[in-house]
Amino acid sequence: MAKVQLVLNAGSSSLKFQVFVDDGADVPNRLYRGLFEGLGTDPRFRVKDHEGEVVGEERWLQNAAFGFGEALAYLSDWLAAHRGGHQLAAVGHRVVHGGPNYTHAVRLTPEIIAELDKLSPLAPLHQPRSLEPIRIIARRVPGLPQVAAFDTAFHRTQPEIAQAFAIPQSLTDAGVKRYGFHGLSYAYLATQFPHVDERLVHGRVVAAHLGSGASLGALLASKSIATTMGFSALDGLVMGTRCGTIDAGVVFYLQRELGMSALEAEHFLYTKCGLLGVSGISNDMRELREKAEAEPSAQRAIDLFIYRINREFGSLVAALGGLDALVFTAGIGENDAATRAEVIEAARWAGFELDPEANRSGATRITRGSGPQAYVIPTDEEWTIVREMRAVLAESRQDAGQI
Repeated sequence: MAKVQLVLNAGSSSLKFQVFVDDGADVPNRLYRGLFEGLGTDPRFRVKDHEGEVVGEERWLQNAAFGFGEALAYLSDWLAAHRGGHQLAAVGHRVVHGGPNYTHAVRLTPEIIAELDKLSPLAPLHQPRSLEPIRIIARRVPGLPQVAAFDTAFHRTQPEIAQAFAIPQSLTDAGVKRYGFHGLSYAYLATQFPHVDERLVHGRVVAAHLGSGASLGALLASKSIATTMGFSALDGLVMGTRCGTIDAGVVFYLQRELGMSALEAEHFLYTKCGLLGVSGISNDMRELREKAEAEPSAQRAIDLFIYRINREFGSLVAALGGLDALVFTAGIGENDAATRAEVIEAARWAGFELDPEANRSGATRITRGSGPQAYVIPTDEEWTIVREMRAVLAESRQDAGQI
């Protein structure tokens, strides 16, 4: 019986998944790609096969009780009916925070899960959600191998100075430092550089992961040297509902003048700010674009989003000591031609020359001329996870053989 590997990517109200044939190939062979959305409110399920054809859809109207447990149970039944006799061999997970110690993917044990749970204060809105599906599967199928791949791991190549805050060393030693996130996405982009332009492999690249969560990463010779997210996923760019970089004094103000507790201030900055907070309309760039002409606050949110990208972009070019390319990825970066055009226009100082037709048509390279080039490369975090999972499981089998 052929085996398959499942990859899960848990969000705050979503669960992305992909199913790969466990054939040991360097390039993973995908069977299915799908998504649960609206968990806990208006859950929806959609899955496509390897050719992109929709092969399953379901909706559970206004079902607040439908969470990760129910989604995994439904997915298990769906796969049992559609995987053609394949046996589930392992599950890989995106875990947001690996802390200072987990710099590579690991096979999960109860002890490691407990250690990862201790990192929840570093990512209070993300880490518990990352660990919930792991615990559910461990209870239901105790012997099934599970592997965690970390969003922070890719950034551990950064120089120590790039990870440091100007705080006492005792706090740094306790783990208060810049970690960076979206590392699985940046790691995937680096694997695609040779297929897009060989100059990207060894060059100075700023990658723009622009989605509901957004960040920029500076890659030198395909390695991370700086990124806009720091101690938490709250830092850096304006995001869908997150404020991005903010003066710490604002937090004190929220507590002192508005009477917010630490938890209330944290919830506010993570969920009530960003595009949603500025516009007062939506956290969805598509909706803001539609309403921008009639609603000044929608246009203001877009303008601030672009302005902050350009400011942070300049800091990463400085960290790189120059620039060869800009790479757009993730939901907005891959699909919003207007945002890409505005980012490139704001960064004309770097020498970009936009190719409007290439940008509108969704070409891979969207600039021309002799200056730095801009590219669009769709990301695939699950593809990164399954490759890292396979390496971990292969090493485990070798260790077992040596014993």
